[in-house]
Amino acid sequence: MTRTVRPKVHKVWLWRWRAGPLRRRCDIVEAWLLLALCFLAVAAGAVAGMVTAHAVEQSLDDRRAQRHAVPAVLVQDATGTVSSTTSSDEYAWAKVRWTAADGKGRTGLARVERGIKAGSTTKVWLDREGNLVPPPVSSEEAELQGAVLGAAAAVCVCVLVLPLGWPLHGRLDRRRMAQWDAEWARVGPRWGHKTG
Repeated sequence: MTRTVRPKVHKVWLWRWRAGPLRRRCDIVEAWLLLALCFLAVAAGAVAGMVTAHAVEQSLDDRRAQRHAVPAVLVQDATGTVSSTTSSDEYAWAKVRWTAADGKGRTGLARVERGIKAGSTTKVWLDREGNLVPPPVSSEEAELQGAVLGAAAAVCVCVLVLPLGWPLHGRLDRRRMAQWDAEWARVGPRWGHKTG
C-alpha cells in the first residue's frame, strides 16, 4: 500500500494586492479597509496612550506639589496590630502630634514605621489645609504609573477600534457571495449535461 504525500501549503502574503484572474474589486477594497483600520487603531492607541500617561503623571505631580512633610512626635508606641488595610508588617497606625502652620498643636492617626516608641520624632505628610494624608508617590513611581496606564489605554483603544471594520467586512463578504452566485448561475449550465 502506498502512502499519499500531501504537498505543504504555503500561505501567500499580500494576496489581495497581487494581480490575478480571481481577484475582485471587493478584495482590493477589503485589503485597503484592513490596512486603514490597522493604521487607525495603532494611531488612536498611540495618541490615547500618550495622553493618558501625561495626564496620570501630571495628576500625581500636582498631588505631590500640594503635600508637604512636617515633623511629628509619636503620642503612643507604633507597635499596634496591623490593620486589615495594611499590606506590610513594616508600618503601623499610631497617634502623632504636630504643629500646624498657624502654630497650634494637632493630633491625628498616621501610618508610621513599626517599632517606634512614644516620644520619637517621625515625618508625616499634610495637605494644604493641614490634614494628614498618605505620602505622595515619587517622580519615578509617577512615570511608571503613567507608562503602565498609558500602555493599558493604548491596548484598550486598539481593541475597541478594530471591531469597527466588522460590519463593512460583513457587507463586502455578502456582496462577494452574491457575485459568486451570479457567476455560478451564468457559468454552471454551460458545463454540460447532467446524469440522471
